[in-house]
Parts: sequence; C-alpha cells; structure tokens
Amino acid sequence: MDEDRIAGTARNIGGKVEEGIGRMTGNAQTQLKGQARQAAGAAEDLYGQAKDAAASLTDVVQKTIEERPYTAVAIALGVGWLLGRTHRPL
Repeated sequence: MDEDRIAGTARNIGGKVEEGIGRMTGNAQTQLKGQARQAAGAAEDLYGQAKDAAASLTDVVQKTIEERPYTAVAIALGVGWLLGRTHRPL
C-alpha cells in the first residue's frame, strides 16, 4: 500500500470528522472545510491507487521482457510499424 493512499484516507477521515463537527455546531465554514478536506483526501487516495497500478504494470512489462525477449521485440516492432503507418506528412 502506497503512503499516498494512507495519507489520503487519513485526510478523508479527518475531513469527515471536521464536517460532522461543523454540522453539530451549525458552523457552515467548518462544514465546508471538512468537505474540501474530504475531496483532497479522495484525490490523494486515487493518486496512490494510480501509482500502485502503474508499478504493477511496470513489473509485468519487465517480467515479460526478461522472460520472453523475442516476443517483446516483436511487439515493439509491431507498435512501431503501426505508428509509422498512421503518420501523415504535412
């Protein structure tokens, strides 16, 4: 688990507490600050999830290249050929 996910979850929980306090006391400003903190925490959590997904994808690509180098080269050549075919000179 990434530290961004942990920090995002903690910030989200803190925002919920702050929103609840604002609701109980009738303070709209505290309530809005809590909601903003929740949104920031959710964004940070999503960022951490994206980093985790990218890291696992990187591991899969690295493993494929190490275990099947000829397949990796063939895929790279195919992608390069397709990109070359889509290029249109100005």
